[in-house]
Amino acid sequence: MAADLAASLAVLLGVVALSEAARRFLSRALARAGLSADAVELVSTFQLCCCTHELKLLSDVGGLEPRLALTLTYLASVVHGLTFDGAIGNPTGALERACRGRMSRWCALRRTACQFAAAAAARAAVPTVWSFGWSGLHARHKRLGFRCISSIHAPLPEAAAVELACAFAVQTVVTRTRSVPERYRVHAVAAAIATCVYAGGSWTGAVCNPAVAFSTQFPCTGNSFLEYCLVYWLGPLLGVMTSVLVFDKLVSLPSRKSSVLRQRQEMKKRT
Repeated sequence: MAADLAASLAVLLGVVALSEAARRFLSRALARAGLSADAVELVSTFQLCCCTHELKLLSDVGGLEPRLALTLTYLASVVHGLTFDGAIGNPTGALERACRGRMSRWCALRRTACQFAAAAAARAAVPTVWSFGWSGLHARHKRLGFRCISSIHAPLPEAAAVELACAFAVQTVVTRTRSVPERYRVHAVAAAIATCVYAGGSWTGAVCNPAVAFSTQFPCTGNSFLEYCLVYWLGPLLGVMTSVLVFDKLVSLPSRKSSVLRQRQEMKKRT
């Protein structure tokens, strides 16, 4: 198991290193064309999906100890947060920014297209990497034909509710920590992701990301495409939109009303 873990860690580090090199190169090469942000989104989501594939293999096939699996999930989330260079890596995140007016709809659509393209590319690339048989897990998965089994271990409504709750929690942390310095913020977001994996991982895997789910969960046997869409696309979408509704409409409404009242009172005093 130690050798398999070492090989998987080497794969993870290699993916991050190559993705970082590609990000820097494409950012400079495509800066004049105005496509650097889309290129960074593509590479970063590819990095996220490839790393998730490797961690999923360690957990599902390698029987990784839960504490170690959560630790690796946390560390990987921190690394992604520190290296993404402005990328979102999640279609629901792009939608959330468009809803809040922080990104145009056309830009959000382009980012989402890049994310799903990267997810499909990662799904095709990972079996090629595993085919080299660098570890016993890779060789075993190659013998099985790169098959995986669905991570949904609950009735579909409950599974969708789990993804909704996890997406709501992660998005809320992302939103409420935007004013925190990035070197601290990535740890808060990573802790939220690890907590969701601990709480909901046994039910659905707690993916909370439609693009990552498309890459890592949709090829698995056990459920239909529409069932995966319900759990891994509709669930996170509703979770993020609920977070936006709660904190933009309900929580901030009293403060907006009080600020309007104060402005009116000040105007009356002046007149």
